[in-house]
Amino acid sequence: MSLFRQIPPTAGLPIYAKDWFLAFLNRGRSGSLEEDFKNYLGVTYASVTNSGTAAFYIILESLKSLSLKKNVIIPSFICPLIPLAIQRAGLKVLVCDINQDDFNFQINQLVEMCSNNNDILAIVAVHLAGIPLDFQAIQKITRENKIFIIEDCAQSLGAQYQGKKTGSFGDFAFYSLCRGKGLTIYEGGVITSKAEFAPAIESVIKRVVKTAPLAELLKILELFGYWIFYRPLLFWFVFRLPQIFWQMQGKMEKAFIEYFEVTFPVHKVSGIRKKIGHVMFNRIEREIAKQRQIASTYITELKDLPGIKLITGLKHSKPNYPYLTLVFDDELKRRRAFNSLMNSGLGISQIYLSAITDYDYLRNTVGAQDCPNARLIAKHHITLTTSTFLTQKEALSVIEEIKKQVRLN
Repeated sequence: MSLFRQIPPTAGLPIYAKDWFLAFLNRGRSGSLEEDFKNYLGVTYASVTNSGTAAFYIILESLKSLSLKKNVIIPSFICPLIPLAIQRAGLKVLVCDINQDDFNFQINQLVEMCSNNNDILAIVAVHLAGIPLDFQAIQKITRENKIFIIEDCAQSLGAQYQGKKTGSFGDFAFYSLCRGKGLTIYEGGVITSKAEFAPAIESVIKRVVKTAPLAELLKILELFGYWIFYRPLLFWFVFRLPQIFWQMQGKMEKAFIEYFEVTFPVHKVSGIRKKIGHVMFNRIEREIAKQRQIASTYITELKDLPGIKLITGLKHSKPNYPYLTLVFDDELKRRRAFNSLMNSGLGISQIYLSAITDYDYLRNTVGAQDCPNARLIAKHHITLTTSTFLTQKEALSVIEEIKKQVRLN
């Protein structure tokens, strides 16, 4: 293995030269990226935005025209950008803890929160790690309390629950087209919704989404850089090297790209970036099949290993697995395994550093709340990549190292 060989920690789609060629010449598949999403998901409305966060923010602004309620419930293990978008929309964040051994809401707590508060506007249902939530339980709560559901599908494009793709269950959904999130235009997002809410979304888009030529030019250049550097022999220089720098500074939130500000951009996406996404779209199912195969290898080899728990899908779900999450019983063994594999270049990482209530810079946004289950998972988990660049031999070497670390006293 090369000293600088680095496999991405998540299964992002690589961009090929032919993708640029077809996009610039407007050749290949007919249609548009918006139509791709509508056809793929079986929804009637889709709009491309400049980020998944911007998509979520637009949804929140749309909801304000549909209801006077102010509180939005989020899970306790989530991207910090989610509460920041809620804050920017002038709404209030409420946090519900997740389960101890998966990413579903702690349902009794969620029921209590919704039953005792008449000011709940929406629940954000996050299909984290590409694993669909138990949607039947969530829908029962929202119907009884007249609450909107917003599906966070940033990591779950192509995942299925009871035969339907994530994003087709809630009132609204948003997807991320950011680097490393599967289909990518370097940074981008997609809003989908039920047809009845499309006018509200379009009204907000006209009001808040501005043209930003210089910002969009930068994204095109960054997308070009992604094409060049998103490969194992170059990825180290743009991912691991900056990560090492921030770790040496003791700034772990920046090292793991978990420090954000409320002033995230909301601007129009250029036609060329949409065309790149459109050209790549028909590769989604093939890439997801690869991800599931790698995840299956991990699951087969590790499922009976004492001392760890694999977070996998429910019986009637079909995750897309952009990575696989392992939770160790012993925090020390987790730390040993993580440290041993972190510098291997084999895509070992973690989802989030902390429960959402434990980020210092979010104190005023999220408020003080004890979320023991999210805190436990944050301290005890690692993620294994399902990147298309990972070979079978490399996956098996990761498995052997995990078994070794778990068996050590």
